[in-house]
This record gives sequence, structure tokens and C-alpha cells, in this order.
Amino acid sequence: MDKVKAKKHLGQHFLNDESIAQRIADSLTLNGYKKVLEIGPGMGVLTKYLLDKPIETYVIEIDTESVDYLRTHYLKLSDKIISQDFLKYDISKDLGNEPFAIIGNFPYNISTQIVFKTLELRDQIPEFSGMFQKEVAERICSKKGSKVYGILSVLAQAFYDVEYLFTVDEHVFTPPPKVKSGVMRMIRKENYQLPCSEKLLFTVVKTAFNQRRKTLRNSLKSLNLSDSLRNDSIFDLRPEQISVEQFIELTQKIAADGV
Repeated sequence: MDKVKAKKHLGQHFLNDESIAQRIADSLTLNGYKKVLEIGPGMGVLTKYLLDKPIETYVIEIDTESVDYLRTHYLKLSDKIISQDFLKYDISKDLGNEPFAIIGNFPYNISTQIVFKTLELRDQIPEFSGMFQKEVAERICSKKGSKVYGILSVLAQAFYDVEYLFTVDEHVFTPPPKVKSGVMRMIRKENYQLPCSEKLLFTVVKTAFNQRRKTLRNSLKSLNLSDSLRNDSIFDLRPEQISVEQFIELTQKIAADGV
């Protein structure tokens, strides 16, 4: 069949540089898992390099035209093509409870949602690698003090070691996006079980950054904290001034305060 036409509503920009596709595939360490799930494979420019690796490759694709193309051109995939929306699908139906890595040239319009779902499935996902809009990849990897440091930075780095790998120019895509892309990798920390309530951490981080220009004393008012806790010097700071470790310590203090 002919090549798949990129669909704007799906945020499709097909990578056509083979060397970059290979670099993304090679970013996987292949440590601690035997399966990989590629999200949004399109016409398989990255898939072909995954199939060369000693790992069981699955792909999940919402675009039926792309699914038909993959079935025609990648016979090796056979029953490992999942024609579903990753954000809504229970991936355990195909991958069971085994660990697996995630990789992909992610559609920009849902890339942050893909990371949040990965965090939900962190017990099963020891590694995550892929291409985002450059500013999103930079945000995930940014440290405290950066203007782009935010909710995604803190929550991703609480469970994973993150690394910005390389930048990709616009002209290597069809159609070319209006922005540069960035490839980043997350490797789950050896001890990723946090010494605090993970649910409460998510609440604290999201509440703080929803009013990022304010100090924690003001942004966390809705949590009804005691006056004695709110006198802690950390409450003089704004959220972008607080490290991941400090957010975890703050969550412990808030839990002890009875929230």
C-alpha cells in the first residue's frame, strides 16, 4: 500500500531520517526487561530498528491506516500490533504484568499525558525513551531554579533518573513541525518506592505549581495546614526553588501535620 498520509488531528509528523530513528532505538539500555512497547509507530521508521534488537517488540497505534501499513510491511510484528489508544487502553491485556520499556516518536498533542500514564504504570516500566517537542523534553529534565521546572519535572524525577539526549531539527519530518524536537530517556531509580504518600506528593506538587509565582505559604493554603508547619522556612520559597528531595520531605511533614 502507499505511504500513510499524516493526520493533523492525531499530531502526526513522520520522521524520515533513518540515522535519528536508529539513535532513538539505540537509546534503550535493554536492562531489566524483555519487552518494549512503541507508541505511535506510524509507518515503522523506528520499529524496524527495534525489531533488530534481542527484545520482543509491541506497537500500539490509534491510526487504522498506519495499522494496515504496519501489517503489510512488518510481518515480524504479526500479532503484536495493538490497534488502540494508549491513553485509554489496559496494556496488561497484551503485556500481562511483565516489565516493559516504552519508546516512541510521541505525538506532541498527547506527549505529557503519555508521561503521566507511564508514572501510573511505573511498577511495570523500568525505562522510557523517546522524542517530544523540545521544550517538553527540556521541562521533564529541568532542575530546580529553571523557569521550565514544574509538575512534570518533579514527578518524573521522583521515580526516574532523567536525561536529555539530543535535539532533532524540524526538516527531518513529513510534514515538518513548527518547533524543534528533543529526545530524552528516563531510567527508573533502583529504589523508587518513596518514603512518603505518593498520592499526597502528587497533590502537593500540583497544588504548589498551579500558583507557581506564589510562595508555598500562599499556594498551599487550600491544604489547611497548621500555623506551626506554615512557619517552616520552606514555606517562604516558591515551588520552582524546591528540589525533588525537598518536595518529598515537605510531603512527609504535611502528612505528619494530619492532612
